[in-house]
Amino acid sequence: MSATDWILIAGFLFALLSGLPVVFALGIASILGLLITDIDLIVLAQRVVAGSQVFSLLAIPGFILTGNLMMHGGLSKRLVALCQVLVRRMVGGLGIVTVMAATFFAAISGSAPATTAAIGGIMIPEMEKRGWKKDFSTALATASGPIGQMIPPSIPMIIWGIIAEESISDLFLAGIIPGILIALGLMMVSYFKARKDDISPETGCLEKGALRATLRDSKWALAAPLIILGGIYGGIFTPTEASAFGVVYATFVGLLVHRELDIREIGSIVSASMCTTAMVCSIIAVASAFGWLIAMERLPERLAAAILSVSDNKILILLMINLLLLFVGAIMDNIAAMIILGQVLITIGAQLGIDPIHLGAIVVINFAIGMATPPFGYSLFVGASISGLKVEQVSNALWPMLGVMIFVLMLVTYVPWITLALPQLLN
Repeated sequence: MSATDWILIAGFLFALLSGLPVVFALGIASILGLLITDIDLIVLAQRVVAGSQVFSLLAIPGFILTGNLMMHGGLSKRLVALCQVLVRRMVGGLGIVTVMAATFFAAISGSAPATTAAIGGIMIPEMEKRGWKKDFSTALATASGPIGQMIPPSIPMIIWGIIAEESISDLFLAGIIPGILIALGLMMVSYFKARKDDISPETGCLEKGALRATLRDSKWALAAPLIILGGIYGGIFTPTEASAFGVVYATFVGLLVHRELDIREIGSIVSASMCTTAMVCSIIAVASAFGWLIAMERLPERLAAAILSVSDNKILILLMINLLLLFVGAIMDNIAAMIILGQVLITIGAQLGIDPIHLGAIVVINFAIGMATPPFGYSLFVGASISGLKVEQVSNALWPMLGVMIFVLMLVTYVPWITLALPQLLN
């Protein structure tokens, strides 16, 4: 490795470990890299601007705002109510409700922290009231949130599509089956936990017409993902246009249908969404400058060659990639990590003959697991803040769920059909 490589990597890690936000750590490392290579600092500004001027990035603020509007407009509450009517009388019913509701909401928000906040805020107190341990309830909401990273409209899938120059629609499809498999696995964890702790299911007969009434009340929430995703795959609009339609739809339903969205709240909701968008897009923009420097130094090719020199066994190399991504995802922002490691992974994938869509799904699922993994998972912090527990307490209850997620990751890695079946079927 050259001196510039060491400056870039060591500068970034030192700034990150010093407690600086990721965007500043990336910026400082980029400035040091430019100085040592004697490149004019104006290049940093040029690369930051270039990194932010990608049309597909416009989908990100739209989907973030859509998720926040739907959460405040009562749609998440109605999804939970529908799931409760359907399965709460099963063993582990409330745990299953949490996972089902998170999966439905994931198809609206595309964000792990937003899904954990929307569903956890409702279900953690409800599960505790019904005899579930608070740490398990919080861990379940935390682990369910990352389903939002996999199921469309997944924001990380959009970013990977931009990095790898692959179809965002195909990447959306690639995440559906893995997301469903993880949801089913988390439901099984809830079932066995309820059996172990002798938590009785809800009793009493379902009131006549209750299911029909709940379905009628939640029809607007159920229609949201169908309209948005149906519009994308039906060729009616692009993912970016779909995000804008989602904002209009969420505002209409919240204000005029459910009437739970106060027009005076819209300003604060937009402001909060803008803050999240600014954080995401600033990381993307600065990371693109950092990534350009790394590419200029040919670090991706050299790292890829080093990894491939260890073994020519595809199974072993894929295992090494997963271990690397799981580690990075647990300590670093997943968007920045995708941009920094993107070219390395794309180069390795091309040499191994891995389908780019399959590779994208592997990367996104790894980083989705990182959202719930200690010590720095965003969903973990959201879950802990909602429940009032310490991060350590939630982390101790997370291990069975992380085991399920890693098992599905291994299936996805070594059985490409799981991610490629839907894109191939619909293309």
